[in-house]
Amino acid sequence: MVLITGILGQLGFDLAKEFTKRGVEYIAPSLEELELTTEAGAKNFILEKKPETVVHCAAYTAVDKAESDAELAITVNGMGTRWIAEACREIGAKMIYISTDYVFGGDGKIPYEVNDEKNPVNVYGRSKLLGEDAVHALVEKFFIVRTSWVFGINGNNFIKTMLRLGETKKKLNVVNDQIGSPTYTPDLSRLLADMAASDKYGVYHATNEGFCSWADFAREIFEQAGLNVEVDGVPTIEYPTPARRPFNSRLSKKSLDEAGFDRLPPWQDALKRYLVELKNS
Repeated sequence: MVLITGILGQLGFDLAKEFTKRGVEYIAPSLEELELTTEAGAKNFILEKKPETVVHCAAYTAVDKAESDAELAITVNGMGTRWIAEACREIGAKMIYISTDYVFGGDGKIPYEVNDEKNPVNVYGRSKLLGEDAVHALVEKFFIVRTSWVFGINGNNFIKTMLRLGETKKKLNVVNDQIGSPTYTPDLSRLLADMAASDKYGVYHATNEGFCSWADFAREIFEQAGLNVEVDGVPTIEYPTPARRPFNSRLSKKSLDEAGFDRLPPWQDALKRYLVELKNS
């Protein structure tokens, strides 16, 4: 049996669908049943149900808000993950922890390898790194999976925002100096389900294939959606936010290749399938 935290999020929602498709029994505690701000709240449900695998998707993900709400972000993403890791160790469960490109400093143009130096530039990145450190230290059978620029049917994301703006705007300014990879949650869910069924433990990077800027991503969204919107690429400095964003979010997939896991399809293909999913929902 698999336990999924954060089933109401984009990834947790699609992961549950993937396990259902595979006939894998899963449980998904509510926010009341598994609560990440206290030790008992984070541990008791897991200790009671004793799953074989815990996939920890739940997180504090409000990147800008985390700058002024650092204590809560660090409690949920750092301590909450530590308590879940302790519970997994106690019952001998596998743990899959979903992390982020934000644990890196975001310099240069070379894709980050899994063991490159960590240097998060914002509170959210620091809080997720604390979670990684706890999983490393406490869990024997662990997967740490870093991803980026996630989009799925259940929740808000960049694509939904662009489509909404594209209905009324003919021209948009979008940041063009942050480079990364969009990630479609059904594609990532298939990989996570493959990992859960394996014992190829370790740290992995998992995004859809290919790199782009947010401006490139926006242009492709409008083109595929058939919306006539002009996208002007602007530097980050013209679009200030409370949290600094990494310029380089490129992640190397070498660890996936070495373990024999399939890479995810190109992001353009993922976007195409997502737009069909949105249309049909």
